Amino acid sequence: MGNWHARQSAIISDCDIGEGTEVSDFTILDGCEIGEDCKIWRFVNLYGCELGDECMAGSNVEIQDGVTVGDRCRIQSHAFICSRVTIEDDVFVSHGAKFVNDRYPPSGDADEWEETIVREGASIGTNATLLPVEVGENAIVGAGAVVVDDVPPNAIVAGNPAEVISYQDAGAASH
Repeated sequence: MGNWHARQSAIISDCDIGEGTEVSDFTILDGCEIGEDCKIWRFVNLYGCELGDECMAGSNVEIQDGVTVGDRCRIQSHAFICSRVTIEDDVFVSHGAKFVNDRYPPSGDADEWEETIVREGASIGTNATLLPVEVGENAIVGAGAVVVDDVPPNAIVAGNPAEVISYQDAGAASH
């Protein structure tokens, strides 16, 4: 374990935590690899996942077993990221966003779960729901969108089901 800071009321088991990472009260971390200079807020449950360097997990976030989150990602409060999700570098996941790995729940069989990939620089809006899809590089998923199909790079999608409403200039995409 690195030189990280955790308060007395955090429960941390079998984790590798990088230098400069802060873990707030009332947090449970189990079997995680967390990079350097991260901030884990209150009431966060992380188990069996990997977070890169300079990430933030807001209050009431849950990230499940087998999830990989790249560097410099922000996972805002109340987001739920289920198993079989990969989030690349510089991704923003807004408040209350939810990921789904089982198209026909409850299958009860993890072998039937599907993966989701969110490519570098993408943004996921507040209360968006993503079924097993690929979100392209620098794409934007609007607030409340229900994403059932892959999202092309630089696309802006919105609605239920989400549809492409526009494209942003690839050179202008940034956070």
